[in-house]
Amino acid sequence: MPTASRLVAAVCFAVIAYFVSGLIPPLLPEGTQFGLFAYVNTALGVVLGWKITGSRTGEGMQTAIGAGLTTSLALVFWGLLVHSGVIMIENSTKMRYDGPMEAVVDTFNIGIEFAQIIATPMIIGTLVIGGIVAGILAELAGRRWA
Repeated sequence: MPTASRLVAAVCFAVIAYFVSGLIPPLLPEGTQFGLFAYVNTALGVVLGWKITGSRTGEGMQTAIGAGLTTSLALVFWGLLVHSGVIMIENSTKMRYDGPMEAVVDTFNIGIEFAQIIATPMIIGTLVIGGIVAGILAELAGRRWA
């Protein structure tokens, strides 16, 4: 059911995801093609903000902050999974795997490699502070327009 808190959470996490997506390209090798990278992450932010943070408001500020941090963590997890899955599919179309199990295992290896690259204080701090602020804003919106 659409509520003000869900909308605020979705918008906040869309902004957070888009901003963090802008922090990642300098960390990767020059010439890396990003395509729809920022837009996919923004869409993930909308969906996860709506489903996770937006659904947990109205239970107090601590719960909202926890939900915001949970959503930030989920955003990282799903972002890594989606983007490493895309790279795995690209590699599989180039016949780089001997079988489907090798492709699935490589998806997680690629995700771990990306996680190590993006584990910088700037990105972690942005996700933590952004998650806390988004949780608080969603809670306040829920209280204001309940």
